[in-house]
Amino acid sequence: MIRYHIPAGFRAAAVRSGIKPSGSPDLALFVASNPCAAAGVFTTNRIAAAPVRWDRRIVPSESIMGVAINAGNANAATGDEGLRNAQATAETLAAKIGCDPDQILVASTGIIGRQLPMDKLTAGVGAAFDRLTTDQESFFDAAHAILTTDTRIKVASRGLTLDGRAINLLGIAKGAAMMGPKMATMLAFVLTDAAVASADLDAILRASVDESFHCISVEGHTSTNDTVLLLASGAAGGSRLAGESLASFAASVADLCRELARMIPDDGEGATHLITIDVSGCRTREDARAIAKTVAESALVKTAIAGGDPNWGRIVSAAGYAGVDFDESELSLKLNGFPLYHNGAPLPFDADAVSNSIKSERETKIELAINQGPAAARFWTCDLTAEYVHINADYTT
Repeated sequence: MIRYHIPAGFRAAAVRSGIKPSGSPDLALFVASNPCAAAGVFTTNRIAAAPVRWDRRIVPSESIMGVAINAGNANAATGDEGLRNAQATAETLAAKIGCDPDQILVASTGIIGRQLPMDKLTAGVGAAFDRLTTDQESFFDAAHAILTTDTRIKVASRGLTLDGRAINLLGIAKGAAMMGPKMATMLAFVLTDAAVASADLDAILRASVDESFHCISVEGHTSTNDTVLLLASGAAGGSRLAGESLASFAASVADLCRELARMIPDDGEGATHLITIDVSGCRTREDARAIAKTVAESALVKTAIAGGDPNWGRIVSAAGYAGVDFDESELSLKLNGFPLYHNGAPLPFDADAVSNSIKSERETKIELAINQGPAAARFWTCDLTAEYVHINADYTT
């Protein structure tokens, strides 16, 4: 088994509480040994789930003691009762730890519009609390318990030395569909034993999310529950990171977030291809990202990749309606390294060779260049297959 860098100062556990009809693990806890600093970034959907509303009040914070996550029920669009249930979840874990409910963060994922079965959830929190350990397997169990339509867990870690101390970073995420920045139907939890002030965590997390979880899409549908939390226990010891050490830590967080983010569209519902879209030569990064996002969310582009069809006209036309001001003569395109379009004119190419390059590899690379400036952006998405339709047509029935 791969050995991951497990941060000191945290325990994890997961149980089957009965929230998922399948009977699969569906409730996970992360609990800190001592109050830790924390920051969070959340969905921009105006229909924000109850746990999002609960957490937004609390972070950034210097005193978080635990996180409770359930899968199978989103606790979204559930009104005041949903918010009371989110609070009750926090109160249940807080009572077990012996802390204030405002020291507990909560997260949910699953079907929208159904009230949480609080009897099952409350019992599950108690059962999970009794199983908390520092073992790697417990964190893996938690990674399994937060999944919905995912086909695999999403875990990444980093080990680094800062100010003469060994620092560990562990990231756990879930997400496979209802993906469209900002952000996607995703949850992510990044834990570290570094000593970092909550204000620094907040700035680091926002910058990291902007380069990672805000750059993924499956079908462009922004969820109600998106949550990314970053918790720092300080258990590695030493004074709080500052200067070059803080910058190195921030770079590691960003790199870890990019790795986790890429895993999500790679596990997109029914996906057979991960699509990486690089846009360069724009006046601003916002322009580059707008083009990349528009191409990523084009059903015609996604279905072409699913079929191994080098239909490059779909790509350049999507770039053209992205709302970015450029002239057709400034645009060039490569697909899997094959030049197909240059400065507004088509190029001769071997269609069979390009098609085979798509069909034979899991990852497809789209490169768009606009001769306007130095700005660039990278975006990840996946293809759109019949299996995606089947999964989402039958999701609640």
